Amino acid sequence: MRKSLDKNALEWTVFGVGLILVLATIVYLAREALATDSLPPDVTAVLGPTRPGRDGFQVPVTVQNRGDRVAEDVTVTVLLAGPPEQEAVLTIGFLPRHSTRQGWVRFNGSPAAPQLRVTSLGFASP
Repeated sequence: MRKSLDKNALEWTVFGVGLILVLATIVYLAREALATDSLPPDVTAVLGPTRPGRDGFQVPVTVQNRGDRVAEDVTVTVLLAGPPEQEAVLTIGFLPRHSTRQGWVRFNGSPAAPQLRVTSLGFASP
């Protein structure tokens, strides 16, 4: 028995749509690879208002990467000045380009006016 190689309209439509999607994906990836600058990660950290928590208070930390490359293992160290001086460390495993992540650090006690500051910011660029 001889098989017919003729395709019906539905098969041609599915083929055409699939071909368009594959070509569009290739064009998009090529454009992103060529048009995107390759600036290193530009990581910044901003502290939010303190909030009371269990056995102390919590501080939101917003970390942003404005660079064109990924930052990995981002480490933010927050220092609470005053007696006793306390230090908290926040680690974010993966920070994509042009993205923002939020985390929290916790300190013991409940100072009236906590004096907080980011003392160090480290990351790796793969």
